[in-house]
Amino acid sequence: MKTTNTAVIRAARALIAVLFLIAGIRKLLAWNATTAYFSALGIPFPKLALPVTILIELGGAIALIAGWRIRAVAWGMAVFTLGSALIAHRFWLADPVTFGNQLNHFLKNLAIAGGFLLLAQSAPPVEQRDAS
Repeated sequence: MKTTNTAVIRAARALIAVLFLIAGIRKLLAWNATTAYFSALGIPFPKLALPVTILIELGGAIALIAGWRIRAVAWGMAVFTLGSALIAHRFWLADPVTFGNQLNHFLKNLAIAGGFLLLAQSAPPVEQRDAS
């Protein structure tokens, strides 16, 4: 018999969501600086990429907290987080001074993506659950 502690799962979703909620808010409040940072990273169309990124971060965080379409949101956030690791934390191109920091951020993103994959796998299908 499989038992699930829904309070722990809700707390886990909220804890992972807070990272993206804060990141989205910070990007929103530092719009011009973030656009410049996206440009420096070589992200194409940074003025378009920024609102899309903010929407994904804020929307994904709110959806996780609310328990809305957890599987789909977790899959999407896993892909987003892996993409962010590959685009923003290219430790293999970093100079010796920033190498360790970029490697840690890259690995952190991999771990978060792993958490999202676990969440996507363990969440019940939409038709079998309420907003838990």
